[in-house]
Formats: sequence, structure tokens, C-alpha cells
Amino acid sequence: MNLKFLGEVFVTLLVIVDPPGMVPVFLAMTSGLTHRDRIKAGTSAVLLALAVIVGFAVAGRQLLDYLHVQLPALQGAGGLLLILVALELLTGKSDGLDADIQTTNVALVPIGTPLLAGPGAIVATMLFVRRAEGPADYVLIGVGIVLVMFVVWLVLRYSGLIVKLLRPAGIEVLTRIAGLLLAAIAVQLIADSVFAFVRLYGG
Repeated sequence: MNLKFLGEVFVTLLVIVDPPGMVPVFLAMTSGLTHRDRIKAGTSAVLLALAVIVGFAVAGRQLLDYLHVQLPALQGAGGLLLILVALELLTGKSDGLDADIQTTNVALVPIGTPLLAGPGAIVATMLFVRRAEGPADYVLIGVGIVLVMFVVWLVLRYSGLIVKLLRPAGIEVLTRIAGLLLAAIAVQLIADSVFAFVRLYGG
């Protein structure tokens, strides 16, 4: 077993996904949910991210080629999506949905994708698959992805403890900060996308 390769997959994806950095955004997006719904949203988000990353690992290149979509386009789309979410956090607007629908929406977007299963994690996984030299390496990539998602689930699962310390006023401040951070991430994704397109088509 190539433990060095497994460690490389695990550390790379863990740094890209950044579980501690996810906590403010996750708490801001789930501030109106009960403890049980917050856990449900975190679990759903992790399962979705796991499915998306594994899906792109297996057939990502073929899918993008079939749709004639370049990876920078994926980055740009993710950035635009995050900007919309960031504006909602910064302005405090709510979509007025009931708890079940809100839990599902939060789990799918933006937590599950593009925050957890974002362009960075997808590209990194596809590059690891390209480097794999046999079935054993493919298994190690899968194990690495599962381990990273398990760490993310643990962080989101127990992030509710922070809510008890912050209280409503603290959550309000955290929501605004999370919106600002999310906007910055979105701008960076879009900038990286533009730069990649220029480098791709600029010769």
C-alpha cells in the first residue's frame, strides 16, 4: 500500500476543502435551523460533496469533454453562485422557505457544492486519478476522499457547540463576516477563471 500517495491525497484535499474555514459559513447558513436540522444539513452536504467528487474522479474528464466545458468555466460558475449566496448573507435577506426545504437547499447549495465539492477539490481529484498507476492507487484515492469527508462531517457535526457560545448577536455578526469571506472566495474563483481562460486561449 502506497501510504505516501494516500497521505498526499488526504492532505491536499483537506487543505483545499478547509473544514475550519467552513464553520463560519455553515453556522451563518444554518443559524435559523434547529440542532437536529443543522446536523441533517451537514450530513446531506457531506454526502453530496462526496458523490460529486467521486463522480468527477470517475468520469469528470469525459463529462466535461462531452459538454465542451473547460475547467475554468466550472470555476467561474462556482464563483458567480457564491456571490449570490454572499449577497444574501450580507443583506440578511431570507427566502422564507419552511425548515425542511431550507435544510435541503443549504445542504445542496452552497455548502455541498461549490464550497465542499468546489473546482479546487474536483480538479485536484482528477489530477490524482490521472497520476494513478493501477487499481490500488484508485482505491487509495477513494479512501482519501472518504477520510477527508469524514473529517468535514465531524467538524460540521459539532459546530453547533459554537452557537451556544455566540448567542443571537454573535450569530448576526458571524453571518456578516461569513458573507464577506464568501464574497472574497467568489471573487478569487472568478479571477482565477478569467486568468485561466486568458492563458488557455491567449496562446
